[in-house]
Amino acid sequence: MSMSDGDIERAGKYLAEAYLARRPLDIMLQHFAPSTQEEAYLVQRNFIDRLSQTKGDLGGYKIAYTSAVMREARGISGPCAAFIFAGAIADAPAELDSSDYVKLAIECEVGVRLGSEVPATGAPYTRDSITPYIESLMTAFEIVDMRPAGAPEGADPAVASIVTNISGAGVVLGPAVKDWRGIDLAASLGAMSINGKLIGEGRGSDVMGHPLEALVWLANMLAARGESMPAGAIVITGSIIPPTPLSAGDTATISIDGLGEARIKVS
Repeated sequence: MSMSDGDIERAGKYLAEAYLARRPLDIMLQHFAPSTQEEAYLVQRNFIDRLSQTKGDLGGYKIAYTSAVMREARGISGPCAAFIFAGAIADAPAELDSSDYVKLAIECEVGVRLGSEVPATGAPYTRDSITPYIESLMTAFEIVDMRPAGAPEGADPAVASIVTNISGAGVVLGPAVKDWRGIDLAASLGAMSINGKLIGEGRGSDVMGHPLEALVWLANMLAARGESMPAGAIVITGSIIPPTPLSAGDTATISIDGLGEARIKVS
């Protein structure tokens, strides 16, 4: 049986109150939890709409589970999407306050800024047809707040992730690169260092074969729901390097060949 409108409202309210109170986001343990990805996206939107009353406007999207490593780690079969608040998007170098997060972690991703609206009516998109809508690319930190949640045995991990907005807590962007078309993004090496020590590396090809394939997936997924992506939106295309925890006093640097580097410090 599908979720009623009342249960969607109840679940969104439960999540918003738990998030603001820094309580576990244990929606999947409640009797009004979603059971399908479609229901999870409806609750996610209700949850985010409630948070926007204090966090402000939306600024873009995150795409998760675009690499085989991340999908296998979570037992998830395909990509998932979530929202980013405009107020949580910053330019590097940036300083993060560890007290703002329950469990802070970072990822290294290719970021995209859209130069014009990507209309739902233009779907289905391909990598070639999405390219004219891109204003610039950049190296991007995804800021993750890995809050405890919990789910009953047998629950779909994709549903559990989507409904809580996939732990998204913000983005820190490196310099915008407008002349990016000559960059072989699939071959580009991404690297992450913490306190001067190399933590991990990965290739753009780890993200669905090419980072812009993730953007194509998002545009088509949203279009199927009748949603366009607005001009100016930031999209992060999925982790090249798995989430890495950070603590107060840490400094982290990420780089992607052709797109440059970005740096953050945690206080």
